[in-house]
Amino acid sequence: MPVEYIPRTRELYRAYAPYRWVVNTDTPPWTPLRKPIAKSKLALIGSGGILYRDQPRFHREDATYRLIPKNATQADLDIWHFGYKTDDARRDHNCVFPLARLRELEAEGVIGEFADPAYSFMGGIYSARKVREELAPRIADELKSAHVDALLLVPA
Repeated sequence: MPVEYIPRTRELYRAYAPYRWVVNTDTPPWTPLRKPIAKSKLALIGSGGILYRDQPRFHREDATYRLIPKNATQADLDIWHFGYKTDDARRDHNCVFPLARLRELEAEGVIGEFADPAYSFMGGIYSARKVREELAPRIADELKSAHVDALLLVPA
């Protein structure tokens, strides 16, 4: 059953001034893949707050990201996020950060290559301006340097 996030959020915070939703006025350009996905290098980016081993936890205004090795296992990972209940993600990180599924797709030849490392950040807490001006450009530069053809963005 789909969750109606905007009405739910309005109800939860009805005692406060209405939330000012981000309105993007620039339409990102559609860029079709230049080669089949089975020959493409695919990166994983997740906003669920996944951490590798002893990486530092995220904080409320954190516009940083963590590099997660693509061969990381459930035992290697932790999660730190203020914006959603993390119980399910703690039990199986694949629900918000599908490392194992993407390794399977790579092994089966569905995708050409699963880029290493994957990227994790804590989305939904800080400003859209920080994402647009700080976080996204840094990750985009790394993806370009790694010759990534496509990315899977998994929002939490």
